[in-house]
Amino acid sequence: MKAVYISEPGGPEVLEVREVEAPVAGPGEVLIDVVAAGLNRADVQQRKGFYPPPPGASEIPGLEVSGRIAGFGPGVTKAFSVGDKVVALLSGGGYAQKVAVPAGQVLRIPDGVDLVTAASLPEVAATVYSNLIMTAQLQPGETVLIHGATGGIGTMAIQLAKAIGARVATTAGNAEKVGTAKAFLGADIAINYAEEDFPASLRAQNGGKGADVILDVVGAKYLAQNIDALADYGRLVVIGLQGGAKAELDLGQLLRKRGAIIATALRPRPVEEKTVIMNAVRDAVWPMLTDGRIRPLVAKSFPLEQVAAAHEYFDSGDHVGKVLLVM
Repeated sequence: MKAVYISEPGGPEVLEVREVEAPVAGPGEVLIDVVAAGLNRADVQQRKGFYPPPPGASEIPGLEVSGRIAGFGPGVTKAFSVGDKVVALLSGGGYAQKVAVPAGQVLRIPDGVDLVTAASLPEVAATVYSNLIMTAQLQPGETVLIHGATGGIGTMAIQLAKAIGARVATTAGNAEKVGTAKAFLGADIAINYAEEDFPASLRAQNGGKGADVILDVVGAKYLAQNIDALADYGRLVVIGLQGGAKAELDLGQLLRKRGAIIATALRPRPVEEKTVIMNAVRDAVWPMLTDGRIRPLVAKSFPLEQVAAAHEYFDSGDHVGKVLLVM
């Protein structure tokens, strides 16, 4: 089969398509003929040498795919059949024509979503739902601040938060993306972080109140501002470190607000936890996709052989929604 390998840490040019031996489904695993794979920030960090796969995971990048079931390993108890159209959440291996994945991390595609587009869903849906709903316990009527409005995480998070009845604020890096966040994605408040102090702007547009929940992909660079932006009893959930890993924390400010900081990562979680999350996504998020409350957003698709071009486009930050590789 064809698969993508990282020859050495670096830019998109280090991604190589190679002919390699196909995986074999082990105990409890499903073998999938991959139709499409989603690009994620974690893939870029892995390409640069900053985010190695967890122990036992494939060195091939790629954390989510769509495709058709091709076979089963011993002991699979989930009710699938060969040929079923599915999506899968992976620890690695998605940039390939076949993957073997624990059955608990596999779901049938949502009704009304085509098989290629479905590749845009598993990683972002699992990340957003597990953090906003299962971890932060976002409630209807609360204000949530979502950083990175137009990326894969941001576009899903805005729509999911709106669907449950939250008030949504978000940040973006230019006026065009701010307009997209409000007009296209439905955010109540959109802030240009390049020109505005986002905690002050949030309070000014939110009746003087900060955010009950903040979903942050930036990390250290935003820590002080995020604490400033929290409402009393607010919950800051850090899921990315695009702006670094180390920063000074004002514990006094956090204490005065009775606030909480939670840091989570989906990729290294055990299969049992990922299974719980995927089942929750199937039960809560898939119906929202079927009835149109959430729309899967694909910015652009590339053939596997153009993986370097796909990463160049991803790195540009010009996309609204997901970037896909099609096998």
